[in-house]
Amino acid sequence: MAIPAVAVMVPMGLLFFISGFIVNVIQATCFIFVRPLSKNTYRRINRFVAELLWLELVWIVDWWAGVQIKVFTDPATFQQMGKEHALVVSNHKSDIDWLVGWVLAQRAGCLGSTLAVMKKSSKLLPVIGWSMWFSEYLFLERSWAKDERTLKLGLQRLKDYPLPFWLALFVEGTRFTQAKLLAAQEYAASTGLPVPRNVLIPRTKGFVTAVSHMRSFVPAIYDMTVAIPKSSPPPTMLRLFKGQSSVVHVHIKRHNMQDLPETDDDVAQWCKDAFVAKDALLDKHKADDTFGDQHLQDSGRPLKSLVVVTIWAVTIILGSIKFLQWSSLLSTWKGIAFSAVGLGIITILMQILIQFSQSERSTPARQQR
Repeated sequence: MAIPAVAVMVPMGLLFFISGFIVNVIQATCFIFVRPLSKNTYRRINRFVAELLWLELVWIVDWWAGVQIKVFTDPATFQQMGKEHALVVSNHKSDIDWLVGWVLAQRAGCLGSTLAVMKKSSKLLPVIGWSMWFSEYLFLERSWAKDERTLKLGLQRLKDYPLPFWLALFVEGTRFTQAKLLAAQEYAASTGLPVPRNVLIPRTKGFVTAVSHMRSFVPAIYDMTVAIPKSSPPPTMLRLFKGQSSVVHVHIKRHNMQDLPETDDDVAQWCKDAFVAKDALLDKHKADDTFGDQHLQDSGRPLKSLVVVTIWAVTIILGSIKFLQWSSLLSTWKGIAFSAVGLGIITILMQILIQFSQSERSTPARQQR
């Protein structure tokens, strides 16, 4: 029997937002008092603290919904993941690609130092957006005239990052939908570009900027291709909260950053060629329902997220009981009304998070080829 969405959203939302506000307060305190004294110490503390929050979403994927994320890559790349700085370039296939990336980063041991280039409105999301801001995510406005300087400064700040990090860059600029694919096909046909079938046309300015600024200190590009098998429904945040499983296939190919071309035009062409190859790879996946050209790696299902969520749940439940006993909040109509309003706010915030993740609600970026 399907679980009503509200029945799980409210308790999960309470756990996530209460623990999230605690994490945000710790992050803000360290940002004010620790970062001015030692940026590296701040980053190490923040890496640990942010992971305590993000593991809750990893737990939903791994343990609540039981999503199967199958990784296809060569053994050498699999062993290297999490041990080096990397620029991660992926297609944007599902509503939760970012969360799939978090799960892979957690299994590789670098979840707390995972970063991404995201649209500016993301940082306004309560708890999760604020946590990303404290963690040095790069937020852009999707206007190159405004974003060029922001991106360059953000990339330059990562040069002295003390721990292995992944920086995710979705070069398609928006999440994949059939309507956006049709627009990309029309654009490609009118400009003489290869007409895509499974991906959108990459916007290369951000990628070129990332390569030019990171080449000296980031050794690798992880070219990730995400696909959903025919037998699996696409994963969404709503399905996750309902505990409904899906299967996600992830193909990873590692490229040495130093092997990329030197000129900006050639780097841009490299990116376009990579997406043409990615398109062909997805054609093959459609036919075979697997990425058979690489080994299926067993990344397991680590217990860490389960342990962290259990500790959060016990701590917050016991704390809430003590607070209710101390305040007698539920003994008056005003207290009951206040609690009902709080639960309503939590429900609304969870709905905002779900709607924000939906690809149909994402807007295409401006043309920045």
